[in-house]
Amino acid sequence: MFEAVEELLVEHADLETRLADPSVHADQANARKLAKRYAELTPITRVYRAWRQAGEDIEAARELAAEDPEFIAEVKDSEARREELTEELRLLLVPRDPSDDKDVILEIKAGEGGEESALFAGDLLRMYLRFAERIGWKTEIIDSNESDLGGYKDVSVAVKTKGSATEPGQGVWARLKYEGGVHRVQRVPATESQGRIHTSAAGVLVTPEAEEVEVEIVANDLRIDVYRSSGPGGQSVNTTDSAVRITHLPTGIVASCQNEKSQLQNKEQAMRILRSRLLAAAQEEAEREASDARRSQVRTVDRSERIRTYNYPENRISDHRTGFKSYNLDQVLDGDLNAVIQSCVDADAAAKLAAAQQN
Repeated sequence: MFEAVEELLVEHADLETRLADPSVHADQANARKLAKRYAELTPITRVYRAWRQAGEDIEAARELAAEDPEFIAEVKDSEARREELTEELRLLLVPRDPSDDKDVILEIKAGEGGEESALFAGDLLRMYLRFAERIGWKTEIIDSNESDLGGYKDVSVAVKTKGSATEPGQGVWARLKYEGGVHRVQRVPATESQGRIHTSAAGVLVTPEAEEVEVEIVANDLRIDVYRSSGPGGQSVNTTDSAVRITHLPTGIVASCQNEKSQLQNKEQAMRILRSRLLAAAQEEAEREASDARRSQVRTVDRSERIRTYNYPENRISDHRTGFKSYNLDQVLDGDLNAVIQSCVDADAAAKLAAAQQN
């Protein structure tokens, strides 16, 4: 492990020299790429240097302890410090998800349960919007299809950081990627007159938002259909063909938007969704073709069907992938999602570390 770190230190020093050269910044795209890699290596470099220093401190303390037993405690403290740094270094060397720094497009779709499912989809949307507000992220509803009782049959929202750059691994995808799957709710629906508890569900899809340079889209591969908007929206609804549906013919992937007033704006928003879906599809295909070991490093937390249950009568939330359970559902629905998501982050890191140690 530590031989590999020495190579990373050399790379880090080389990047530092290159980034100090003004001519490198003439190519902004390349400069950003180098700066991103430099930022990724900086924590590893810092911790490894501290780890080496701790080793030197141990040797010095042992020499002093050989002459004076009072320094034995200092030896133990230095050894404990080095153990902490060793563990921290192992975690830093775990393969990172290359999309962790990206913004995302989050889609929520009502499932089985009719109007109750649509209302729950609305509750999930509010939860994510509140969570983003707490973190300091920006949100933008790209497309929505409201139900009769004020819920959502489906809604797409872009979530992004406010700054132009983020710390490595601190992007929106790094946290929200664990939200993809089926979310189940148990409660007495607003439409239930007998007070019986019902179970319904809504699906959440999270994809990293792709930049235009990441996904090549050929114009001839697209079929663009226009139609009239439906639902709330003002004078342009049901009067003009402003809604847009784009189909990527080679893959069959479809994206649509009807929220904006103009056809051009809806087309631009639909293209954003399409790019993110194509990027996600390409990444999933790459993972399927990779070895089992590679897959375990890329995505270790199970993202299968039912990932979480929201039980209103018990005020309980349960994550079925990590075993996380707490009785503050009301606070979670108000955006206090950190503990739930952190359980997924920790489980993912532990599984990746175990996989890395086996290789």
